[in-house]
Amino acid sequence: MTQSTVVALDGTAPADRNLLGGKAYSINRMRSLGLPVPPAFAITTGVCSQFHSAGRQLPDAVWSRVLAELQVLEHQTGATFGVGPTPLLVSVRSGAAQSMPGMMDTVLNLGLTEALTDELAVATGDPAWAQDTWRRFCAGYGEIVLGDRTAAPPTDPYDQLRDAIGAVFDSWTNERVAAYRRRHNLGEGGGTAVTVQAMVFGNRDDESGTGVVFSRDPATGAPELFGEWLSKAQGEDVVSGERTPETIAEFESHAPDLYRDLTRIATTLEREHRDLVDIEFTVERGRLYMLQCRSGKRSARAAVRIAVDLTREGLLTRREAVERISAEQVQTLATESSASTSATVLASGVGASPGAAVGVVFTDTDEACAAAAEGVGVVLVRPSTSPIDVPAMFESVAVVTEVGGTTSHAALVCREIGVPCVVGCGTGLTESLAGQTVTVDGSTGTVYAGDALSSALTRDEYVDELLSYLPDSVPSDHPLATLAASDHLQEAQS
Repeated sequence: MTQSTVVALDGTAPADRNLLGGKAYSINRMRSLGLPVPPAFAITTGVCSQFHSAGRQLPDAVWSRVLAELQVLEHQTGATFGVGPTPLLVSVRSGAAQSMPGMMDTVLNLGLTEALTDELAVATGDPAWAQDTWRRFCAGYGEIVLGDRTAAPPTDPYDQLRDAIGAVFDSWTNERVAAYRRRHNLGEGGGTAVTVQAMVFGNRDDESGTGVVFSRDPATGAPELFGEWLSKAQGEDVVSGERTPETIAEFESHAPDLYRDLTRIATTLEREHRDLVDIEFTVERGRLYMLQCRSGKRSARAAVRIAVDLTREGLLTRREAVERISAEQVQTLATESSASTSATVLASGVGASPGAAVGVVFTDTDEACAAAAEGVGVVLVRPSTSPIDVPAMFESVAVVTEVGGTTSHAALVCREIGVPCVVGCGTGLTESLAGQTVTVDGSTGTVYAGDALSSALTRDEYVDELLSYLPDSVPSDHPLATLAASDHLQEAQS
């Protein structure tokens, strides 16, 4: 049992996504390519069921393997877990075989105590950074592992680690995971893996930060680097949507050499995956690190363009391009709408997921779900969204946030499911829109008063070309074949 339960992610681990989970699989793959990735190991997916079968206890044999791999991380980093003055700190992250962004839990900065924080402050000469890292750890650990952001973490770092691993396995059974898997017909699945990785610190100084970048625009499919960046921040600051980040173009101005490195890495990973990739990265004191890479969630329109462009570039066959388009994406293409620009504008932000929809604004997730169950078209408006909002997002016709960017959790989820989304509309919006009927245009980033929908499906060279790929062997009920024969598409192309 012990030989396959904990695996070093050194570039030589088995190339088995079902065993490693998506996150660990991507770390191992990036390390095999020689990319700058902090060292890590994975507790494999099969341990998840062992944990739950054992009454939510990590088997002792697995824990022994964890301790052995932790010593390897210590050797690789030159820092010791639980020992000052500069202790090894780790992240403990989830990762199922199928990508489910934000659905499960992550604990960052693990391994600190109050005493170690004081030592770290003296050793680095930067007490503000040490205290910020301690504050972040306490809040994250308290919320995820202890269920209370104000609760104090254990004083023994090894107890912290063992309990955090259990909390990540626990998150496999939460309601947002269940809702996500139902929505995407993913079945029960084999559980989540847990990745333990040496921390790098985007909150370290003014030459540090974190970001998310896509190799192409996930809303339109345009072949250009797309993403966001936050200086002096950690990854949760970007994906949570609690802060509005800068664009990746602003990162280029801030650090042109690192931007060139990031562009080169994104191109390498896209060709390796033969697909749009979504990359999480951190910069610590001017040094670039890759934390994760996965196939990026995209809008229906972007999915078509990306499939066609990759075919033109020789990375996909025509059949593979057709198979990349899901039935849900075809349905979105066939029913796309936009808003009439003559309507009264209530709010403006950044269009994060294209398309338009009309509905009644709800600001409470429970009330939103209840209204949707009664057939009401719900527009969910929140200051920002978090994973706990996912069930309500799945029931909404559109989502709007006061803060956050185009790589935030809200944007990722909405693009994947074809729900229009506008982010970063400004604080105070939630209360002002509550109860109103509005139209949300996720293409232009605008919220209009009342029902301002208008038909908008227009001729698209990428849709035309993709339909030309349909081989004779594709059945007549194939989603794309159905779209090709639909009156809606014919009207749009007339």
